[in-house]
Amino acid sequence: MLVDSHCHINFPELANNMDALRLSMTENSVDYALCVSVTLQDFPQVLNVAESYPNFFASVGVHPDYEDMPLVTVDELVHLAQHPKVIAIGETGLDYFRLTGDLEWQRERFRTHIRAAIQAQKPLIIHTRSAAEDTLRIMQEEQVEQIGGVMHCFTESLDVAERAIDLGFYISFSGIVTFKNALALKDVAKHVPLDRMLVETDSPYLAPMPFRGKMNQPAYVKYVAEEIAKLRGIAFEDVAKATSENFFQLFKAAKQLN
Repeated sequence: MLVDSHCHINFPELANNMDALRLSMTENSVDYALCVSVTLQDFPQVLNVAESYPNFFASVGVHPDYEDMPLVTVDELVHLAQHPKVIAIGETGLDYFRLTGDLEWQRERFRTHIRAAIQAQKPLIIHTRSAAEDTLRIMQEEQVEQIGGVMHCFTESLDVAERAIDLGFYISFSGIVTFKNALALKDVAKHVPLDRMLVETDSPYLAPMPFRGKMNQPAYVKYVAEEIAKLRGIAFEDVAKATSENFFQLFKAAKQLN
């Protein structure tokens, strides 16, 4: 069994081919997927996917790249997170790669999501890019260890991974770990404890080798797990078992639905 811990299957390019997507998942032993929200405007679509299929779950949140979004409040996020199929808050975090200038609004939105996660008692899905130190600082200031979560699509250093793990977080690897030039990330994947690791696709983006450059899908999470097994010199089945167990350990609301 495998779990795609982060995907965007509500996006039209995947949602319009749901039968084929689900068949491909079955053929590749990918039994569950978490469909992640990036805006509150698309949240109804995310929730509809999760409600329509027993093996799909949802999150609620606003991605840090979306600047021109209405103010999101703790109360709003907590209210939406009460739905039993919503198992996480996010994705949230900081992204200094795509946006520049005064990004205090981004930091405040991140704090709002952390406070909502603690109040709702549902884990966080954190996105960080070119902002690791501020991300970790805010996590510490907001006492994120009260709820924990996952550093999704991880591309940072082992030091950043270890500091996040110390705050109760899991580290999730995407198809990037299969890229030939991702040598530093491959080294991180060798050293992150197996009991703190998740795998994901972030589909429709970041398709792993041998599909790089094509549209990604949850079935391809198998290739991420295979690469990690190869890097660590262990059986693929061990990675699949550990990351699936980790998913349900972190996302307890999903475990109750399983």
